[in-house]
Amino acid sequence: MGAVKSKRMPRAVREQQMLDAAVQTFGQRGYMAASMDEIAELAGVSKPLVYLYLNSKEDLFIACIRREAKALVEAVRAGARPVLPADRQLWAGLTAFFTHTARHPDGWAVLHLQARTHGEVFAAEVAAMRADIVTFVTELILAAAREAHRDPHLPGGEVAGLAEALVGAAEALADWANSTPGVTARQASATLMNFAWAGLGDLMVGRPWSPPDGEGLDTGSGAEDAGAGAVVHAGRTSPVR
Repeated sequence: MGAVKSKRMPRAVREQQMLDAAVQTFGQRGYMAASMDEIAELAGVSKPLVYLYLNSKEDLFIACIRREAKALVEAVRAGARPVLPADRQLWAGLTAFFTHTARHPDGWAVLHLQARTHGEVFAAEVAAMRADIVTFVTELILAAAREAHRDPHLPGGEVAGLAEALVGAAEALADWANSTPGVTARQASATLMNFAWAGLGDLMVGRPWSPPDGEGLDTGSGAEDAGAGAVVHAGRTSPVR
């Protein structure tokens, strides 16, 4: 009786193996230093097969960016459940973000380090992912603020800026957490919540911080104006006028 032939691996599964190998290689060696030969060897396939499936090194890198970006966005959205209070949603979303970047350091390196520095085509792919996350965070903060103010028409311009700042801080903190032994996703999330939520919490109840009258304006009056009438209470916010 003849030997039973092994079932051929489906193309989609084989392609994911190639992407796994490519993400690991790009993430650890960088886009320029990575070679198609080592990616093929790590994936356990021939180099011609990699080219057959993914066309070129550039196309392979774009496929890696898109896969890793999709996974990260899905992780953040799944983490921040809308049934939770605003602070818990933000905490859950941040924890999901830091958990994902910690579990997939090569994928994070591809997105945050490699793709941004090796051409506009790659950077544009990452920018689209980042815009998706910023939009999600903006909606989260804005919905909570509108609910707290009981004003469904509360403008979102300032909130969009806060979301940009929060996402930027999370990106920097993920780099730090991944390069600092012993830092957990929970610790990274708590660090950013302690940094951000005091201000966001005040915004929720209508107490945004604002500079004292006249301070920070280029009036040309020198040091006299800088200290005149500007009373700042530690740990307090001044209402927007």
